Formats: sequence, C-alpha cells, structure tokens
Amino acid sequence: MDRLILLRHGKAERDSASGEDFDRKLTDRGVREAGAMAANLADLGLTPDVALVSSAVRTRETWAAASAAFPDCAARFERSLYLAEERVIRDLAESAGETSRTVMVVGHNPGLQELAIRLLAEGSAPSTLIARAHAAFPTAAAAVFLFDAAGRPAYDGLFFPRG
Repeated sequence: MDRLILLRHGKAERDSASGEDFDRKLTDRGVREAGAMAANLADLGLTPDVALVSSAVRTRETWAAASAAFPDCAARFERSLYLAEERVIRDLAESAGETSRTVMVVGHNPGLQELAIRLLAEGSAPSTLIARAHAAFPTAAAAVFLFDAAGRPAYDGLFFPRG
C-alpha cells in the first residue's frame, strides 16, 4: 500500500427506525457532504483502488454517495469495520494494501480518528496538526497518508467538509 485514505461516514440520523445504531441512515446533509468530499479527493488525484466499507447502513450510504467520484474503485463491505478499533482498521487496510496501491477505509469514529492521530504521530507530523486531528474528526472528514517502502506513514492531507 502506497496510500491510505480514511473517510468517516457522512452525517447520520440520530436514531434508526429499528432502534439499532447499525441501521442509522445518512441525512440529506450527510449524502451531500460525502459526495462533495469524494469529489474533492478525486479532483486532487486521491483515488482509491479498493474501498473497505463498514457494512453499517450509514457507511454503505456514504460509499454510495462517494463511489461516483471513484468509478474504477472496487468496494468490499466488511462487517468487522463496524465501530472497529484502530488496530483492526489498520490490519484490514494493510492486508488490502498487499494487492492495492491506494486503499480507502469508510468507517466510524472513534477508530478512524484514533488511527489518523496514531499515523500522524508515527509520521512525525507537526504537533499543531496532531492537535487539529485530535480536536475533531467530523462526519465526512478524510485523512490521507503516504507509506514508504518500509511501511512508515507520512501525512498527505487532512480534509474537513465545508459547512
């Protein structure tokens, strides 16, 4: 894997009809922000070869809104990404990265935010950038990292949706 893109799902409804967190859908704002973030990433040339998507409704809907910006990207829906801890996310991304140069993970906080902070720290990012990622990783936010041949991360972008 040369690049990892962490994309948090779009803004979701507070409660689902079923009462289950897993079934929460995106709001209209969430659909718009997810699509806009994907278009922004694609405009910058940040296009994944494979997207690992949590199987929760809000992440699948985020991918549906984002996928038009990445027409050549294969998607894999992963139940284990639902509310996954940072280590699980990283392991899945590294595994997918064995056969793909750019991997996107569409998932949830706190795991995505914690992984972004860890990768920033490992890559010796400035403390101000780490503090920014620590303060907030809102819905539809994206963090992008490059990896060298030894697997060491380097910051390549932190993007927040436009309010």
